[in-house]
Amino acid sequence: MRPRAWLAPLVITAALLAGCSGGSDAITDVDVSAAQQIVEDGNAVILDVRTPEEFAGGHLPGAININVESSDFATKVAGLDESTETLVYCRTGNRSGVATDAMADLGFTDMSDLQGGIEAWAAAGEQVVR
Repeated sequence: MRPRAWLAPLVITAALLAGCSGGSDAITDVDVSAAQQIVEDGNAVILDVRTPEEFAGGHLPGAININVESSDFATKVAGLDESTETLVYCRTGNRSGVATDAMADLGFTDMSDLQGGIEAWAAAGEQVVR
């Protein structure tokens, strides 16, 4: 197994247990308005880090699903372009913080974390794809 593949699950586990945020310069917290602009621009990867069941219940337009709590999260995320803008979200913003911290440790350089998650998105009247 490549060092990158075994290191990320350790980082994710530590972040989940500690409940901390790394505060990386690669991560920008964004509100619904800023997230909506990112989605409209169409240049970013929209990453839903909830469970597949949650994703099936409704997600942001154009989103892909990689469950941050899955044992293969790091492996799947490693398949994304680390330099491409990535909007990350979950239900309320907790898991997306864990995901963006882990992704920053993997070398991702341009991430936006949707504060309030899909709940804030839906409450603002934005489109949820089912």
